[in-house]
Amino acid sequence: MSISQETSRRWQMLAIIVVIGLLVWLLAPVLMPFAVAAMLAYLGDPLANRLERLGVGRTLAVSIVFVVLILAIAAALLLLVPLIVRQIENLVDNFPRYVEWGRDTALPWLQAKLHLDPNAFDTDRLMAELKEHLGSIGSVIGRISRSGVGVVMWLTNLVLIPVVWFYLLRDWDRLVAWIDRMLPRSVQPTVAHLARESDAVLGAFVRGQLLVMLALAIYYGVALTLVGISVGPLIGMVAGLLSFVPYLGFITGFAAAIIASLVQHGDWPHLIMVIGVFVIGQLLEGYVLVPRLVGEKIGLHPVAVIFAVLAGGYLFGFLGVLLALPAASVILVLLRYLAERYKMSDLYTEQGQPDTVIADVVVSKDSDGDLHTETHVAQGDEPHKT
Repeated sequence: MSISQETSRRWQMLAIIVVIGLLVWLLAPVLMPFAVAAMLAYLGDPLANRLERLGVGRTLAVSIVFVVLILAIAAALLLLVPLIVRQIENLVDNFPRYVEWGRDTALPWLQAKLHLDPNAFDTDRLMAELKEHLGSIGSVIGRISRSGVGVVMWLTNLVLIPVVWFYLLRDWDRLVAWIDRMLPRSVQPTVAHLARESDAVLGAFVRGQLLVMLALAIYYGVALTLVGISVGPLIGMVAGLLSFVPYLGFITGFAAAIIASLVQHGDWPHLIMVIGVFVIGQLLEGYVLVPRLVGEKIGLHPVAVIFAVLAGGYLFGFLGVLLALPAASVILVLLRYLAERYKMSDLYTEQGQPDTVIADVVVSKDSDGDLHTETHVAQGDEPHKT
């Protein structure tokens, strides 16, 4: 292949990638149900494949998996929704106690410890502004609800997700095979290899992380309830849900549980028990759940996870947050591949010519602490000091 043909092929591939990226960017507001359905189909495909290996037809296998997962989700909602409603009602009923504790205990303590102006925190003014903002939000939501747009969009997504999920799950293998056939033959082996590696990483991460989130939510909810925190199940669910971002679930749940303990009980025993619950939770997550359920081969650094979530939310809103970690896992596979290609390239392996001027530079300090450099010249000249 000539250089011009190679250049033309690369420009064509770049154009295809740019067009696909632009379409995703423009259609992001309507991709939510399809993205959720695709994730559910990806999670359910191994179960359908296992049934197929047992001799069950694809459509019947998909129907069984679909019905079982729908029933499991419905059962979870029937159990969780009443619990969440009761917890929110409990939180609303006790909200004046939280406000009173913040006004009479927390703010005076902060003012005393930080030597702040007593008028820096005007609680009456803060509460008035909070009520004003809540009222404006409520009016906006009320206008949206009255217009019916929000309700229609919500119902549309609710109906679309299971429908798209079923068809994607049924045709998942065909869709993957079609994408493989449409790939340029020159890059098909590389893309297929990266896809298999990405599938292994995603399979370990997505399924494992969901189990970690579920386990932490159950642990924190049950443990805080046993400690005597009335809103313990709600705090546990929030901490478990946010645990996909490193330390975010722990920090949020810990702060909320400490405040709830101080407001509800206000004594040291309950405070120490809450601290013990979260210390054990961190040890459980770091040494048992994550190594066993997620594994160490993913290699996503906590800073990379936080950046991926923030960047995804900024670029694509809630859809970006939803897909941030799966996308980061795939990008990690691509970066590993690019790093290996770079180490095999001439740019990395070609040895450079030795520097004929400077062989070594020694930096030293004198008795006064001033820095001095001593340059040794390769031709054997006398050292030059500065």
